[in-house]
Amino acid sequence: MMDNKTAGFVRVATCTPRCTIADPAANTRSILELLDQAEQSRCDLAIFPELCVSGYAIDDLHLQEALLDAVDGALAELRSETADIGCVFVVGAPLRRNGRVYNCAIVLHRGEILGAVPKMFLPNYREFYEKRWFASGQGLAGLSIPAGGSEVPFGPDLLFRAGGAGGGAANDAFSFHVEICEDVWGPTPPSVAGALAGATILCNISASNITVGKAADRELLCASQAMRCFGAYVYSAAGSGESTTDLAWDGQGSIHELGDLLALSERFHDKPQLVCADVDVMRIRQERQRTPTFNDAATFAGHPERAFRTVTFEPLRVTPPPSDLLRPLRRFPYVPDDPKTRDQDCYESFEIQVAGLKRRIEATPGANLVIGISGGLDSTHALIVAAKACDRLGLPRKNILGFTMPGFATGGTTKANAWRLMEAFGISADEIDIRPAARQMLADMDHPFSQGEPQYDVTFENVQAGLRTDYLFRLANQRRGFVVGTGDLSELALGWCTYGVGDQMSHYAVNCGVPKTLIQYLIRWSIASRQFESQALEVLADVLETEISPELVPADAEGKIQSTQDMIGPYELHDFFLFHMLRYGMPPSKIAYLAWQAWRDRSAGSWPAGLAAEARNEYDLETIVGWLRVFLKRFFAAQFKRSAIPNGPKVSAGGSLSPRGDWRMPSDATAAAWIAELDRAYPPKG
Repeated sequence: MMDNKTAGFVRVATCTPRCTIADPAANTRSILELLDQAEQSRCDLAIFPELCVSGYAIDDLHLQEALLDAVDGALAELRSETADIGCVFVVGAPLRRNGRVYNCAIVLHRGEILGAVPKMFLPNYREFYEKRWFASGQGLAGLSIPAGGSEVPFGPDLLFRAGGAGGGAANDAFSFHVEICEDVWGPTPPSVAGALAGATILCNISASNITVGKAADRELLCASQAMRCFGAYVYSAAGSGESTTDLAWDGQGSIHELGDLLALSERFHDKPQLVCADVDVMRIRQERQRTPTFNDAATFAGHPERAFRTVTFEPLRVTPPPSDLLRPLRRFPYVPDDPKTRDQDCYESFEIQVAGLKRRIEATPGANLVIGISGGLDSTHALIVAAKACDRLGLPRKNILGFTMPGFATGGTTKANAWRLMEAFGISADEIDIRPAARQMLADMDHPFSQGEPQYDVTFENVQAGLRTDYLFRLANQRRGFVVGTGDLSELALGWCTYGVGDQMSHYAVNCGVPKTLIQYLIRWSIASRQFESQALEVLADVLETEISPELVPADAEGKIQSTQDMIGPYELHDFFLFHMLRYGMPPSKIAYLAWQAWRDRSAGSWPAGLAAEARNEYDLETIVGWLRVFLKRFFAAQFKRSAIPNGPKVSAGGSLSPRGDWRMPSDATAAAWIAELDRAYPPKG
């Protein structure tokens, strides 16, 4: 089984040691204590605050030879004491060169100083007077500087890469750039060039003091820089022990990835802190590869990689790689999960569909919307979107023509729910029994069912599915309307729809950008936020409790109805697979690993609000890998259906499967390479 290293994760730490003012020896001991914790936590990269070796708020003491000599001795001690530590780490210290003092970030690994990066932007306003003591690193390149008893690479032109050129894709992606505090507050942070030159992890060692509201500003800067640079941004600010003569310090540390917050330290803490998270460098690399804007930015900047020197190191470890991921991992990647933004996210998801359907109503001749109402999740959600669209346009809901069309396996519960829905929403309701037409068609085909044999094959199923859609199209012709499709994104991914004159086709596919798990949640949200009348909300709650079924095959001898998820697998897993394949192009082995991390323990992590305890499932690795193989085979085989889907709105940043938009793929492609990759990581049994 793969671990988080082979899956492309790098464990990073932001460290806040206790500072002793102008005492490099004491500060070195504090740094070593946290480094020991970082090593015990099996970190790959750890960063410490700006000037943490000397202390930041020591003013003119920065220019004292005794202090600078002590700093040099402290760096030599850090070298000798960390020869057996596998974690590469960054500390801040003042260094001398050619009659100047530079505020530097110093990178060390296994007893060696890999390089020193000078601060570019020196604040000299309000409470800061750094130009009194330090020189800017602007314009320096290709130089060296004495540090800790050796001459080391020096300049803002340094990148640091684990594994070297032959380290493999995941190791090659572990490259980082360092900037210092004020550098990220300016309009042109050096980390932009570092990212464009190939660094996937951007580090900021800072001594930023705290004032009211500044912590939120820092977090905004770090998140936006991680998003803008298509990378991770690791930040560490000075904390307790710094001089409070005129300022105070809160020790804020954070780790962001592509704008997402992975970890945040506790502020105003008296004790040293270390906060870790696993950064997904494969995800970062994929995001850059699939976003031409990133390469365009590098081109417009003259390809900064040509201006950087790369310092390589071998990230050899004594301890084994960790098996648990230190990062938030969503079981339902399409479902809003942040309590602070949950209502807003649900509102936007719903309103995107409503806006799309409103515009299609305005652009389409005829005044009526034709929908097949089964009493299941998808048709229910299409109905509530249509009802809201009519309300917004000032159209009577009677313009929605709902038809329930019972077949050979239609259950009493879903049929009753269909009628209750249509009545509760006040739409035009009707029923067409498709069984006589289906019997005639099966008889014309000489199908065994017409002779009384219980042969419930794909022909038997598709005759019913096709007739329903055929009726809807002809009804739309007859009654001056257009067919609103009910099929969802999950069904398109799995090919769980009847091609042509079937539920794959409509005049406008309002649900085609919404996966099954999100549809379930949006219906819950519609109830919780009371989007409709009380009677309608009661019916919606009952629909949520109904087994997901195509209702095309009669119940078995024990009365068990046809279950979609028994046949093709849990939608919650398939939606997880789809998101990570479609959005980030992850290899199947990594998708399986992420799914196992997310779903192996129902008691761990968070769940979407309102999900009942009995619906909180867990899956072992074997089950996950088995259903992933099913997903891959079905996904590739079903492309011909997706190549001919009708229009419909994209809803989630996770992507859509429109052949005109997010997903373009030949219909005759094979899943062989994907399944082979999965089998190499998780060989099939037997």
